[in-house]
Amino acid sequence: MSRKASVFIVDDDDAVRGSLRLLLKSVGLPAIAYASAADFLLSWQPEQPGCVVLDVRMPGMTGIELQHELNRRGAIIPVIFISGHADIPMAVEAIQHGAFDFLQKPFRDQEFIDRVQRALATDVQRRDELAKHEVIRERFDSLTPREREVLTLVTQGKANKVMAGRLGISQRTVEIHRARVMEKMGAASLAHLVRMMLDLEIPGAKSD
Repeated sequence: MSRKASVFIVDDDDAVRGSLRLLLKSVGLPAIAYASAADFLLSWQPEQPGCVVLDVRMPGMTGIELQHELNRRGAIIPVIFISGHADIPMAVEAIQHGAFDFLQKPFRDQEFIDRVQRALATDVQRRDELAKHEVIRERFDSLTPREREVLTLVTQGKANKVMAGRLGISQRTVEIHRARVMEKMGAASLAHLVRMMLDLEIPGAKSD
């Protein structure tokens, strides 16, 4: 029996957690709230569908740090950042590391609901793709030997400059191969790519 999608709210503000939880429940979306990133990680299960609504600034592990940890674990669950102190560099960093969306407080209830629903739809799509193991294998088999080398280094978290030096090619060539790998594999993000490689049990496919 498939699990029902849930919205995971991670915010150290009691009032914010409570209001968002009630808002989501008012439109029939199950919501589970956590006061810290550590609490969320203790109960998080990769196979649980849904999305994460994550505050940027929290005591202990910040929202950005939690995002990095989820990426390291190969999580594909969409992350929506919310913050009352957002700035452009912070938003750019979150998006570059695969965040699904970024909302600055205060935001309208309907705007929040719309983005959560889009994130949930994206999660369904990603999990459906990962479930098609044979399709992923065919995508991997379509890669050239060089693209497979780049794929291995990418999923190990190597920078383009490092990959270029190791493979004896230019950084521009690495960028081209990297883009082709992402396109051929149908990967939405680095975390998505890592997850696919872990599912295929490809040696060396892990993020450092």
